[in-house]
Amino acid sequence: MRKTILLLLVSATALSACQSRYNPFNWFGNGEEVVVDPNAEPPNPLLPERSALARPEEAYPGVPVTRIDELKIERVADGAIIRATGTADRHGVFDLKLRPLNDGEPVDGVLTYEFLGVHPKYPPGVGSEASRRVIVAHALTDQQLQGVRTIRVQAFQNAMQARR
Repeated sequence: MRKTILLLLVSATALSACQSRYNPFNWFGNGEEVVVDPNAEPPNPLLPERSALARPEEAYPGVPVTRIDELKIERVADGAIIRATGTADRHGVFDLKLRPLNDGEPVDGVLTYEFLGVHPKYPPGVGSEASRRVIVAHALTDQQLQGVRTIRVQAFQNAMQARR
């Protein structure tokens, strides 16, 4: 045991004196200067970067609701709320959404949305019209409403619009 420790000590001392790649003190070498872009913004430490382990975002499986029955635009302190009432073609439609078209930008003063909902895998049936009624709301800020004169919501069978 003494011989082994003595041999390891002598070899470690001999390796530390030489400039070989086997010397653990030479593994990382000396530091070198790197050029940094002076115009680059520092990263925000509060926002996590996308991890390699993160799940990819799933595509929204919604389809257009059958018909829009009512459209209301309600003013609030810092913008507006779009509220649309529609009728689905069957019971159990969930995860309703007003998806903006044209990347949420108004075209000729018209801001257009599509009224979507996700159908259940095993639908319970058709039922009465009152039992298939669905309501969705979407908030807009004053900045999003700049240049907008008309808000239009589309469904499968019809579309409704409201003017400012």
